Amino acid sequence: MDCFAEPVIGRRFAPTRWLAMTESAEMLANTPHLFDEATRVTAGDSRWQGRTSDDYWAFVGPFGGATAATILRALIDHPQRAGDPLSLTVNFCAPIAEGAFDLDARLIKANRSTQHWCVELSQGGADVATLATAVFAERRPSWSHQQAEFPKSPPFEQIQPYPKVAAPWVKQYDFRFIEGHPDFYGATKDAPANAFSKLWIGDRVPRQIDMLSLMSMSDAFFGRVFHARRELVPFGTVSLTTYFHADAGDLAAEDISRVLAVADAKIFHKSYGDQAGELWSPGGRLLATTHQIAYFKA
Repeated sequence: MDCFAEPVIGRRFAPTRWLAMTESAEMLANTPHLFDEATRVTAGDSRWQGRTSDDYWAFVGPFGGATAATILRALIDHPQRAGDPLSLTVNFCAPIAEGAFDLDARLIKANRSTQHWCVELSQGGADVATLATAVFAERRPSWSHQQAEFPKSPPFEQIQPYPKVAAPWVKQYDFRFIEGHPDFYGATKDAPANAFSKLWIGDRVPRQIDMLSLMSMSDAFFGRVFHARRELVPFGTVSLTTYFHADAGDLAAEDISRVLAVADAKIFHKSYGDQAGELWSPGGRLLATTHQIAYFKA
């Protein structure tokens, strides 16, 4: 056993150090990703339970994308679930407080091809804070045609990361803006700025894109009103719908850790504004489209 005390010479490592490094690497590899921790759910007698995450906190509540992904995880893990997510609509009815919450998931209707679900999120027996509906589908081989064209873009590696900002959830993502770089503190101009953005989005700690991260990233665009006004104003998503154009097998075959994303708005009027977005694989496949209506105060 004396060989385990061998000193380090040059680039040669002693077995003791090699074993320690191996153990550290294995521990790191086995450490759950913060996103998986944030969207963790457990099954109860009649409801699922989840908990808000400090790592995915916004200014006054949890990041909506993480909440939506947690709801989707409960449905994917549900024993009655069949097929893959086709769409998810999340209506944020009331603020979600820090801490635990319950998810009441109910299968409303099922047929040979689709399932229709309803999920209610509540805390401490209070009224529903978030109401979601989802459609799952058994996708079968068929004629296929992608009419939408892949947005032209430099590779992810050629774009500088966007600096971290105050909200914890933003720090969990690697944003790389190609067009529509946010200028929240720029000089106010007479005319509103363009609300369009094109950017790469990935987890700051790389994680393979799956249905859950795709759901969360569909809400990871900064509020369009921030871009249009060049300032941060009170803002909150009211209703978010994401349509999935790939199933779990398609995403596994893509084997990607980032998406190319575009988002824009059509109108801001009487405290509400819209947003439409697209999420693309680096290889040019349209993975998801998303629409939302959001409240703002300005």
